[in-house]
Amino acid sequence: MHELGIVVEVVKQVEELAKQNNVEKVTELTIEVGEVSGVVKKYFEDAFAWFIKKSEYMKECKLNYVSIQGISYCEDCKTTYPTSKYGKECPNCHSPHTYLVSGNEVKIKDIKVQSKQKEN
Repeated sequence: MHELGIVVEVVKQVEELAKQNNVEKVTELTIEVGEVSGVVKKYFEDAFAWFIKKSEYMKECKLNYVSIQGISYCEDCKTTYPTSKYGKECPNCHSPHTYLVSGNEVKIKDIKVQSKQKEN
């Protein structure tokens, strides 16, 4: 279950940003996860819910999990196609000379926060 490792790194990054920007708490986090990244959504969500309980800034953070379609490119016929539907072989020319363009990434897309109140 590598989802926990990914969650740990994401939370560390978000907490560091919160600390640097004088944030009181992170209220919402949107993550984009490629459909061919190997990340299992349910495991990621469960790991996130468990791990944020230990977080200084994210204890009540809402997670928005957005799946990104896997797209591959064919070097022979110069077209793109959905990876999850056709795999490594181009559906247009049946060439094996393809590579993944997107869909294996895990990215922080958006962070919503509550700022600290300034003291007079």
